Amino acid sequence: MKKKQSKKNKSKKKSIETKNAFQKIENNTPNNPNTNISKGIPKYVADRMARRIFFTAGIPTILGMSVFVISYFIVTKNIAEIPPSSTIAISALFFLIGLAGLSFGILSASWDKEPGSLLGIENIPLNIQRAKSAFKPATQNFETNSESSNKRS
Repeated sequence: MKKKQSKKNKSKKKSIETKNAFQKIENNTPNNPNTNISKGIPKYVADRMARRIFFTAGIPTILGMSVFVISYFIVTKNIAEIPPSSTIAISALFFLIGLAGLSFGILSASWDKEPGSLLGIENIPLNIQRAKSAFKPATQNFETNSESSNKRS
């Protein structure tokens, strides 16, 4: 008959194995500069998107929240009688504009080193295409990249 091992020894072994496993993964990663691994959105593009989002989504959202404050001020000072449904409708309109501005701010940002035009409308079709390809399975992206590189050769 075999002796039963204590639980303490098993947990100790697992934690050591986990440490070694992560070290092995780090050591096995290829350092080949020719591999086409996407590292996400470059910092200059992310900063450009953040500025566009602030103007196209942030300002309308702030206006949507301020509608309640302004409406309250007008009603309490007896300047005008504003129905609550109007306040909610105007606020909702600003929030919808902010939502559309969020999408516009992301899609209109140029991915080039140099900033694009003021509105960036010319970048929208290209960025929509990039977003669609990001949601394809990885094998499908690999196949389309291989086909396009074979056509260039």
